[in-house]
Amino acid sequence: MASSTAAAPFLAPPLEQLRHLAEELRSLLPRVRVGEAQETAEEFNREMFWRRLNESAVKVSGEATVLTTLFSKLPLPSPQETQRICEQVHMAIEELIAVYYSLPKDQGTTLRKLVRNATLDIVDGMAQLLEVLLTVPSQSTENGDLISCNSVTVACQQVPEIPKDNKAAALLMLTKSVDFVKDAHEEMEQAVEECDPYSGLLSDSEDSSNSHSDEDGALGLPSNRDSYWSEEDQALITPCLALVRASRASLKKIRILVAENGKKDQVAQLDDIVDISDEISPSVDDLVLSIYPPVCHLTVRINSAKLVSVLIKALEITKASHVSPQPGDSWIPLLINAVDHCMNRVKELTQRAAEL
Repeated sequence: MASSTAAAPFLAPPLEQLRHLAEELRSLLPRVRVGEAQETAEEFNREMFWRRLNESAVKVSGEATVLTTLFSKLPLPSPQETQRICEQVHMAIEELIAVYYSLPKDQGTTLRKLVRNATLDIVDGMAQLLEVLLTVPSQSTENGDLISCNSVTVACQQVPEIPKDNKAAALLMLTKSVDFVKDAHEEMEQAVEECDPYSGLLSDSEDSSNSHSDEDGALGLPSNRDSYWSEEDQALITPCLALVRASRASLKKIRILVAENGKKDQVAQLDDIVDISDEISPSVDDLVLSIYPPVCHLTVRINSAKLVSVLIKALEITKASHVSPQPGDSWIPLLINAVDHCMNRVKELTQRAAEL
């Protein structure tokens, strides 16, 4: 008969177990990022899915609290107790991921992305918490532990706020895009009004003379040519600002159409509208950044063309979809014409740069 001591498995020290668990959770992240939905013959039960997801998030949040309470002070739990806690954390995370995988693709890629990102935030937050607990286990609950635990809790609390269908998810993403472009538009307008985005860099005194220019150059500060818009630059800014304004107007119109006419069962079309609309904000940012001095006209031309291409594609995809306005409503063709006009003006003003 084997003795009980011989049967007992070797257990790593508590902190080593935490380190191993953190590594395991980190290894799960790539799988979640690229993982496909699990195919099943069962009909999707929306109410059950959201109940399971919420319950899984609550369970993970509870495990984060237990971890913080037990490992942020001495003495540390025993290796056996640590093993039990680590297994519970791992099981809670795996359950959460399994629920995410049960969301079918036909429910919409926009909705799946939101659930996936929420899942990633929770898994990453738990891994961060474990890593923080490894660094200061000998101290009483410090700010770092509390912040890390709180980040897991906050991520878990966001789960009930996730939109429950693809139309609601599409509206959330479109609203974010509208807000991003609104901020970029206002930033650009403010810079134009000030007419000197680097105001205050050259000199503290308002009546600084040209004698300071050599000194400024030696200090590595922008020279006058690098910090102000020339007349040619200012002429080019006008159609660029009009493009950003058209981007903002287009996104607002698209969002309204989706809100008023979007159908929950037209999942693929809503996804297409969101996917192309998501490209507008980064393209606006690129254009806005390129109009700050010193201005490279060729870069402005390229960034304008990129934005126009994305914008027209977004308008055309929207026009061809089920959310499209009545034939009598001609705002989409009007916006496309306005965008084309702005681009032609940018081309005229940057022709010389393009020929160099």
